[in-house]
Amino acid sequence: MKKIIFRKLLLDCLTFFFLALFGISAIIWVFQAVNFLDIMIEDGRNYNVYFNYTLLNFPKIISRILPFALFFSFSYTFLKYENNNELIIFWNHGINKLQVINFFFWISILIMLLQIILVSFVVPKSQELARSKLRSSNVDYFESLIKPKKFNDTIKGLTIYAEDKDINKEFKNIYIKKNNSTSGFQITFAKKGVFELKGNKRILVLYDGQTLNQNGKNITNFDFSKSDFGLANMDSHLVTHKKIQELSTISLINCLQFILKIKKKEIKDCYHDNPRNVYKELFKRLINPLYLPVLILISLMLILNSKENLKYNKNKYLIFFIGFIIIILSESSLGYITDNLIKNISILILPLILTLLVYLVYIYKLSLIYRKIL
Repeated sequence: MKKIIFRKLLLDCLTFFFLALFGISAIIWVFQAVNFLDIMIEDGRNYNVYFNYTLLNFPKIISRILPFALFFSFSYTFLKYENNNELIIFWNHGINKLQVINFFFWISILIMLLQIILVSFVVPKSQELARSKLRSSNVDYFESLIKPKKFNDTIKGLTIYAEDKDINKEFKNIYIKKNNSTSGFQITFAKKGVFELKGNKRILVLYDGQTLNQNGKNITNFDFSKSDFGLANMDSHLVTHKKIQELSTISLINCLQFILKIKKKEIKDCYHDNPRNVYKELFKRLINPLYLPVLILISLMLILNSKENLKYNKNKYLIFFIGFIIIILSESSLGYITDNLIKNISILILPLILTLLVYLVYIYKLSLIYRKIL
């Protein structure tokens, strides 16, 4: 009977947790996807790149929302059980509060391990794939790059400006500057420009203009009545090297070993000149999840007092306040990470200390309750 009761409570907690987690994450993902439209509109990428990029950012959103969703869903479930007098079933079947606390503590350990896997392996890999999708993609929608009365330098080495655009989608008074090399450039002026389909590609066709070429000290120019301006195989201004968020956890650990001079061989893509960022990223992946057991233990404080207690509402709001403080603390503690390992130890062990303190509070509170009963 005890197993059935525990299974029912756990199922209710996890069901509401996953609904809250994916529901909130989906809402944030939709808003973020709207912001990512700039990738397609401003940068000229196609819909496939846009969809893959936004989809691959979903694991990151889940990892950020998880602590809040966990605390909120477990607290809500315990409150619902108390308000519906369902917790009395536990106590009437000989289940003491410490058993419930221990049971959910081990559940929190499992959730913590899942979060570590998510933020240490799944999120960095998805971020790397998302960025590689952009790096390997081409600029396909060139028409979106030209906006009237606005200079656009999205494409590397290319600046485009058009004075106006009429109802026939013809651009008026176009200016284009293209850097050919480190010592040369090409400037093109045209009275009119229009995108035309040639084969399976859209080409910018310029009419009545002039092109000025500069190569070293030599400058040449020629007039044209019609000229095709090719925009194929051009890249936008994207970061080509891996960001620290995209590096695997194993690479970061190897990088840390190189920083600490445990390994003498330099690691590829290692931010050894900025060890603070390495510490922060490893802290976010391996230490921040340790706050999850603390959050579940704090939400379990709701079972210590029944709703008949005069201080029940006051304690309820206090528990919510403490939980949100812990969430804020887990995020803000990243700002106190330094480039010195010894100075970071106190921040690293803080979640473990908090877990121990909360558990000791339970033992103390429950011992007082049992003394009153006896």
